[in-house]
Amino acid sequence: MSKNKKKSRDKHRTPLLSIIMPVFNERQYIEEIVARVLAVDIGKELIIVDDGSTDGTAGILDNLDASEQDITLLRHDRNRGKGAAIRTALEKASGKWVIIQDADLEYDPDEYHKLLEPALTDRADVVYGSRFLTEGPRRVLYFRHWMINRLLTIISNLLTDLALTDVETCYKLFSRDVLNALPLKEDRFGFETEVTARIARVKPRLRIYEVGISYSGRTYDEGKKIGILDGLRAFYTVFKYRFFK
Repeated sequence: MSKNKKKSRDKHRTPLLSIIMPVFNERQYIEEIVARVLAVDIGKELIIVDDGSTDGTAGILDNLDASEQDITLLRHDRNRGKGAAIRTALEKASGKWVIIQDADLEYDPDEYHKLLEPALTDRADVVYGSRFLTEGPRRVLYFRHWMINRLLTIISNLLTDLALTDVETCYKLFSRDVLNALPLKEDRFGFETEVTARIARVKPRLRIYEVGISYSGRTYDEGKKIGILDGLRAFYTVFKYRFFK
């Protein structure tokens, strides 16, 4: 069950972009990533879901500027996972477009403009930020993660008839109407492959774009959380949401 800490907003103001940020035990990074998101020069709202943090993150979030009108803070009383946090945040999102932002520093909020460009020129309903379709900097880390992502992307493409290069990217931008219409079920990292399978089945066919983004991945010592069970679940969801409603 979630608790809601609301800020008063101009009820007539509709933000261009709703930024959904699931947070779990990110005490080291949370203040910096929130500051970087708020500094982006876009009409926006930031919806943070504290997904049962136990490391002091909750207290840091409580100490954010209480007068900041661009933040809505929601809470889960236990850790439910990224997908569950996204669904909780969607209930409060009011922007025309929605983007997912992890609470670490792996993805750069300054690149929201890149993802918005195909959308704002009325070419796209969905935009993925690809870490592999870029000339920008990309930190080199685990080969096994790269291989699993590539394999997942290939299988997902075969089953959805899409030609994506990075199905597991965090930076996915959607029309809010499109995202709200999807019957999302996955509670954890399976969200990434589930949402891809579901947008591929929408009729009439959605306009899906990719843009290249930079990537500053982190190690497990630096707080990376995705593990082998998440990878296995992702493979399962690729098939589950392609062949079953």
